[in-house]
Amino acid sequence: MPTAWPAEAIWEQVYPWLPDFTVEILPEVDSTNTELMRRARAGQTEPTLLVAERQTAGRGRMGRVWQSQPGDSLTFSLSLPIAPKDWSGLSLAVGLSLAESLHPQVGLKWPNDLWVQERKLGGILVEAASMGGRSQVVIGVGLNIRPRPAEGMNTPPAALTEWLHDISAPAALALVAAPLIQTILAFEQTGFAPLQQRFEARDVLKGRRVHTSDGAQGMSLGVSASGALRLQTDSGVLDIHSSEVSVRPFAEDKP
Repeated sequence: MPTAWPAEAIWEQVYPWLPDFTVEILPEVDSTNTELMRRARAGQTEPTLLVAERQTAGRGRMGRVWQSQPGDSLTFSLSLPIAPKDWSGLSLAVGLSLAESLHPQVGLKWPNDLWVQERKLGGILVEAASMGGRSQVVIGVGLNIRPRPAEGMNTPPAALTEWLHDISAPAALALVAAPLIQTILAFEQTGFAPLQQRFEARDVLKGRRVHTSDGAQGMSLGVSASGALRLQTDSGVLDIHSSEVSVRPFAEDKP
């Protein structure tokens, strides 16, 4: 039987804010982010939620591969024509919205990951395109619905069904889609600062010794009002802004 996705229900929720909003469900695509970036560069800028039951070339941050099979993961991307004054902290705002919609145990690892009990539940990939002076953001989300093998992963995976036993990919989409779009539209107007304290409540790195892929290490002090990761290093406080830097806690500092 074909999977029943809540496309119409999500459209009805979002329509009052975005009258030209569309929801598409594809049985298979190379990558939902890649597809929406192709469309944006071709001039298709209408707000779109694109869901793939299976991705053949899914992409994560820093070129990592995100594979998904029908039912095992929820993979979708949002394309929105927004122009915030400051883009800093957008991926944090996205992660916060997802975590708050899913479960109280879901934590946030700067800048793009959802963690539960030191394991990765999901990831976020934010890309932007500019056409004729207009900006288009494409936000990709991948969430583990069912347990998956840990081979080849730097961080062991978590699965949503461990806490929400009967959850499915369509049901998870119904939980997160409308609140996520509302969060992004609010971010366009006010930026990350109003979300800083809520992010800190789920920050899995704050108060822990961490090291980065570019050689920095120190104690995480949390995030700034602009979404930067603040590190107390031997030479002072370092603010890390680049989302291309990978950050990990030292193994001995696991809670």
